[in-house]
Amino acid sequence: MGLTFGTGAVSVRTPATSANLGPGFDAAGLALALYDDLTARVTGDGYRVAVTGEGAGELPEHEEHLVLRAMLTTFDAMGERPPGLAVECVNRIPQARGLGSSSAAIVGGVQLARGLVEGGTRLIDDETALDIAARLEGHPDNVAPCLLGGFTIAWTDGGGARAVRLPVSDRVRPTIFVPKERGYTASARAALPSDVPHADAAFNAGRSALLTYALTNDPSLLFPATEDRLHQGYRAEAMPGTASLVAGLRSVGVPAVVSGSGPSVLAFTEVPDDFHPGTEWLAKSLGVDGAGALVKGSMVELA
Repeated sequence: MGLTFGTGAVSVRTPATSANLGPGFDAAGLALALYDDLTARVTGDGYRVAVTGEGAGELPEHEEHLVLRAMLTTFDAMGERPPGLAVECVNRIPQARGLGSSSAAIVGGVQLARGLVEGGTRLIDDETALDIAARLEGHPDNVAPCLLGGFTIAWTDGGGARAVRLPVSDRVRPTIFVPKERGYTASARAALPSDVPHADAAFNAGRSALLTYALTNDPSLLFPATEDRLHQGYRAEAMPGTASLVAGLRSVGVPAVVSGSGPSVLAFTEVPDDFHPGTEWLAKSLGVDGAGALVKGSMVELA
């Protein structure tokens, strides 16, 4: 028996995310209140996507678009593709800036596919949805907070992605600093060594544990909790502006880190009014998103 596809539109709002958060390399992530809005409906034939906002005129408008790729992968996991899809993307998350734009597209696609199928969330439960998204992205640290919201710790278990969500203290007040230039995860990873000193690994293990406590219970500890020896220093030469801004913020007591693989910077607390990052940076004060990628539409109540 085939799937029952919805005839109406389904929408999902996907949050920006910041991964690593200093010492939590490839594990820690935080959902931020900056969103892409995606809408999809089943059509008679063909797969089409329309993009406005960030990435308009640059991103593909066919099956190579990440939202469509994620949707088709999820439909395949459920056993059947619809004859056609029309997808609309209103993008606000900066592309290739270390704020999870690709994860927002992937998670959005997975959620849209689940929402367009009767019983979709039974066929693809949240754990499976996370695993599909992580396989498409290549790692779970951004897709986990995008899907679940809040502060997440993600890992792989037997080849599959897993994650837990933790509440964030209301005293955490994120600010992102977004540069004009883009950065790319592949080149950022290429700057990392294949081995690190045992002392540095031990240092980051301790700071990662402290980060969990600081974000959930005591933000006054965020400054020491965001120290890192595994990745930021190795990437500094390729992103001198990013490294300089992180150092400048930390010099005035602000717990700041490279957001994901950069080049954006994330500060966890309010920034002094007299701190000026420079004209090349756009600063945005954001809340923490606590909901993750929520789906709305005609089939959701039947899922």
